[in-house]
Amino acid sequence: MSIEVPIHLQKLGSDTVREVRDRRQRPLRDLRISVTDRCNFRCDYCMPAAKFSDESRFLPLRELLDFDEITRTARVAVHALGARKLRITGGEPLLRPRLHELVAQLRAIDPALELTLTTNGYLLSEQAAQLRASGLSRITLSLDSLAEQEFAHMSGGVAGLARVLLGIDAASRAGFGPLKINCVVVRNRNETAIEGLCEHFRGTPHIVRFIEYMDVGTQNSWRPEHVVTAAEILDRIAARWPLVPLARNYPGEVAKRYRYADGAGEIGVIASVSDPFCGDCHRARLSADGRFLTCLFAADGVNLKPLLRDAAHSDDAALRVLLTDTWRARGDAYSEQRATLSSSRSRRRLEMYQVGG
Repeated sequence: MSIEVPIHLQKLGSDTVREVRDRRQRPLRDLRISVTDRCNFRCDYCMPAAKFSDESRFLPLRELLDFDEITRTARVAVHALGARKLRITGGEPLLRPRLHELVAQLRAIDPALELTLTTNGYLLSEQAAQLRASGLSRITLSLDSLAEQEFAHMSGGVAGLARVLLGIDAASRAGFGPLKINCVVVRNRNETAIEGLCEHFRGTPHIVRFIEYMDVGTQNSWRPEHVVTAAEILDRIAARWPLVPLARNYPGEVAKRYRYADGAGEIGVIASVSDPFCGDCHRARLSADGRFLTCLFAADGVNLKPLLRDAAHSDDAALRVLLTDTWRARGDAYSEQRATLSSSRSRRRLEMYQVGG
């Protein structure tokens, strides 16, 4: 079976590959791969402890895509659709046994790929060196406060700040270079973490990025008044350390970048609520159970697992058609439409731990 698609060419390493565009002419450049729906934290904005204490609601291992199925899907996304970044997420991805083996398989798709991981850092000190040796390019780490009590409160009772900081040190020693340190800012919860994180990481290579609290999923009791906007965050930082805006590193970069005027480093803000960037969004997601999702706020996705496990489709032709058709039909722009929806909470959405952040 063949399909006709608009042809756009891009470079990946020494190869020229085709690039498929959606209905708004957005390419797929970034595939985020969830390897588990489980997490060892219970952050209120993702997996509140009061609502996620029952282990039976998480997927059994047989329901997760195996590493070969993940790699096959990623390979098609790279070579048939034009993706050039793969990000491993969860849940907490470091809970997936032998994750370094998946990293090695994904790296073998193309040595020029950017291959990254998002983690809460709790298990990072034990795995950083092995992940680096297997081909991981970069790490993004979630850290919502540097105050012990506030950290535990934000993580759902986990007293793990010291372990997370050890993980950052281990990643640096393993050769990962600058880490991106992500902080979700929630009003009346951790606004004071803004200055603390800036002060701690100023003068280091690491880049702290502050993220507006988003209404991902339906379990986090999100309200607009809980959002600390990017403008407020920047005002707080600039009041102590003047900032200078920086250009984007690449088209579609979600973080607005700033450097400290005194040269002590860089920060970023991600304003999905107050300044949506749907028009430049080039991300798709592969859930741990095999759904291909074209938006963080999706209610569902295309289930790839039956095709991946069907011996009659052992080649990639049908998978290529399915992924290409799905991306071409994409018109998602939830963050742009949020303010006009009559009730965003009434709209069914998958949870963040299911789709990856």
